[in-house]
Amino acid sequence: MTILKPSETATLERAADAPMLAQVERWAAVNSGTGNLAGLKTVAGLLADAFSALPGTLCLVAPDPVESVDAAGRVQTIERGAHLHLRVRPEAPVQLLLTGHMDTVFAADHPFQSLKWLEPGVLNGPGTADMKGGIAVILAALSALEASPLAERVGYDVMINSDEETGSHASAALIAELARGKTAALTYEPALPDGTLAGARPGSGNFSVLIHGRSAHAGRNPEDGRNALVAAADLALRLNALKSPDLKVNPAKIDGGGPNNVVPDQAILRVNMRPMTPDAMAAAEAALRDAIAAIQRDHDVHCHLYGGFNRPPKPLDAAATRLFELVRDCGAALGLSIGWNATGGVCDGNNIAACGIPVVDTMGPRGGAIHSSDEFLIVDSLAERAQLSALTLMKIAERGTV
Repeated sequence: MTILKPSETATLERAADAPMLAQVERWAAVNSGTGNLAGLKTVAGLLADAFSALPGTLCLVAPDPVESVDAAGRVQTIERGAHLHLRVRPEAPVQLLLTGHMDTVFAADHPFQSLKWLEPGVLNGPGTADMKGGIAVILAALSALEASPLAERVGYDVMINSDEETGSHASAALIAELARGKTAALTYEPALPDGTLAGARPGSGNFSVLIHGRSAHAGRNPEDGRNALVAAADLALRLNALKSPDLKVNPAKIDGGGPNNVVPDQAILRVNMRPMTPDAMAAAEAALRDAIAAIQRDHDVHCHLYGGFNRPPKPLDAAATRLFELVRDCGAALGLSIGWNATGGVCDGNNIAACGIPVVDTMGPRGGAIHSSDEFLIVDSLAERAQLSALTLMKIAERGTV
């Protein structure tokens, strides 16, 4: 069993004493849905003020452009919010990456906008667990680390992006840049209510298939038409048949169609695919393209594919397993039982792992019912997880590796 040193105990006390609840209440009171640029700007300003208490260079990074296909088949450029980046001691021998996101899934017109106590110690509110609570834990852990004798041994980049909930398309390049050369990374998605961490994750890809057919009168000469809606439905069924233990497929929506007396000449199929392994991802992409080719041939239509796999699969390799074991051991020193299980969800941890960097991506506080109006934060876990992070950071700094 790990015995804490006096210097470690002092650091952990500082982490637990940070004003995390007040920060969460303030940050979660501002709507920052991914599409709410005004709200994201406000939250980014609040976070910049808070993180300016740390040393280093802090800036707001412009988002990369993001393209999307609308319901009419037009390719649109979507504007996203700026990302927060803090760099501290880039010359230090140990370099770490800590990431979080300021956006939520709740739009500015969503009815879920306010905070309330479900019971003593359980706070309900948009983004309390996912993941403004996690951002508060990052700040508390790093502020405590700065007062530690080990601080000079470790440098770090903190990246809080504005678009994680929609796939991090506007921040993926920044994540990859900051991950390069790091010893390890920690991402602050919420842990499960019982403290369990997410281990292996599948990949995820979102695709839009734009199908062009040919319109005709539904009664007079339907044989001259090429029904894009039927082609889209056929494609949905073919893709659905690709499901396997290594691949989840969800044909989610078809845009298209029109008056009953007109053969529809355009449709758009939206589909999500989640492969468990890199090989399954490559096979899924090949099968998707084969299915599209078959639809073009069998229905005499033209198809255009948009999108891709923006989250690669995240298996647990040896380095990642060592990092999980270090977090587990740090938890044991604090009297916490830390375990991990594979999950079907994805996050920025997928992108970091794809860069070859070991990452634990559920270092945030305990909570649940995320992405719903029942979302809750277990408030006592703010201090618990801030101490877990601070101790993990100190152990990595001390070892120089995971």
